[in-house]
Amino acid sequence: MKKELNFSELLNEAITKPGKLLEAYKAFYNYSLGNRLLAMSQCISKGIEISPLATFNQWKAKDRHIKKGSKAIYLCLPVTKSYKKTNNDTGEEEVIKYNSFTYKNYWFSLSQTEGKQVNVEDISINWCKDKALTELNIKEIHFTTLNGNCQGYSTFENEIAINPLAQLPLKTLFHELAHIVLGHTSKEVLTDNEDLSRNIIEVEAEATALLCLESLGMEGSEYCRGYIQNWLKDDKLSDKNAQRIISAADKILKAGI
Repeated sequence: MKKELNFSELLNEAITKPGKLLEAYKAFYNYSLGNRLLAMSQCISKGIEISPLATFNQWKAKDRHIKKGSKAIYLCLPVTKSYKKTNNDTGEEEVIKYNSFTYKNYWFSLSQTEGKQVNVEDISINWCKDKALTELNIKEIHFTTLNGNCQGYSTFENEIAINPLAQLPLKTLFHELAHIVLGHTSKEVLTDNEDLSRNIIEVEAEATALLCLESLGMEGSEYCRGYIQNWLKDDKLSDKNAQRIISAADKILKAGI
């Protein structure tokens, strides 16, 4: 079983395989975006259909059994750990708790099982912009710039504006939301993070928009890919950048559903 999650590999998988993330979203809708990407990647590498997941016992309860030779799919799970530390002031021993992650290979996809027919829920994905703005505490303001080439912008006050004549308004919306969620409009974040060059900032925002569009099956992801290539040039996204992108997209998607 893989012990360490490579976010840059997962992100590249999503960017280079159009349509697969929508399949993963519908099949694994009750999992985080990171785990959807993780499960999607394993399905692709195993050459099996992207289909709903369940544990061995859950499939057994549905009168289905695992096909011979099938390898389990692993996901990333949050866990709370603790350690004891002596308080220097009181001399008393304290228990310090912290959050960590572990990987468990408990799951099999529907395509890895056989037996009694099961009904697969047809997931209808309804993402609401107004709900997302409220959940993210972001305000949409009137577009006032006179630059006709500007599709939209975000401000240091957690505000976004979308050009009413924007070619792809939803793509632009996700891009500007991403700038705020990623901290690109926070002076503190930009000051403290030397790795965030202008190129990487734009790539992070557009890659986040791409993940949102692909997950929801919306138009514009092909333009995202061109935009990303144009800004990335000779730079390379680190695993940390990829993790930030996946986390931001997950937050934006959850906020609107």
